[in-house]
Amino acid sequence: MAWHARLALHYERQAGRTNARFQHEGPLRILQSLHPEGPGICHNVVVHPPSGLVAGDRLDISVQVDAGAHGLVTTPGATRFYRSEGDRAVQDARLVLAENARLEWLPMEALCYSGCQAENRLQLQLAPGSQVIGWDVTALGLPAANQPFVAGQLQQHLELEGVWLERGRIAASDARLMDGPLGLAGHRCMATLYLLAGTDLPRETREAALTLAREQIETHPLRAQAGATSPHPRVVVLRVLAPVVEPAMDLLKAVRNAWRPALWELAPNPPRTWAL
Repeated sequence: MAWHARLALHYERQAGRTNARFQHEGPLRILQSLHPEGPGICHNVVVHPPSGLVAGDRLDISVQVDAGAHGLVTTPGATRFYRSEGDRAVQDARLVLAENARLEWLPMEALCYSGCQAENRLQLQLAPGSQVIGWDVTALGLPAANQPFVAGQLQQHLELEGVWLERGRIAASDARLMDGPLGLAGHRCMATLYLLAGTDLPRETREAALTLAREQIETHPLRAQAGATSPHPRVVVLRVLAPVVEPAMDLLKAVRNAWRPALWELAPNPPRTWAL
């Protein structure tokens, strides 16, 4: 029997404090809200106790951030799409920010086992003045365990409504995509870090974000497989390919740590679960 789980997370700001309320159905919930940076920023960890999705499973996550609130969402580990011979397994997240809200959407990687039938969707709706720093990391197979991605497929969808859309299908059978020099070139981890805004970012802000990202890229072992660009005045994005997750995540964290003080005047504090 397929499992359907839903989580609705709502950040609100009262008297200078960001608080989180949530409702859930099925095996999907958040752990205790934390304020390690002070009352203005609320950190949460989304937990899916089954730890993976198979045929017909679905996770629906909605996050609403009220005006002036600042939330940070991460996960304790990878979202796993296991081998499936039936219907597609789906993770669907929708993030909605009110005016001048901020959200950091920092889940660990989506791990696609060989033979999976998976769909991973993220849609964002941003009001004027709101901003998101987030990432999307996908790992194909388990190279270190000698379990390559030789069957199955992943449908990916990343969208800032009305502004930016990235949608594509990765099939293990597509040798040109998986191993060709204009495709993944044999790499099995794809990662994207983004700064998204509900209002056009000033040119100097976009240039600063790009400069900071490129400085981190230039000194990183993955510099030949990474690049940063601004395809729209509300979007700054860094993309990287890597053989495995760890070096890609290392680069994304370094750029996030550079962006936070420069763009938001906040210390580069990592969520506590990242130290576990």
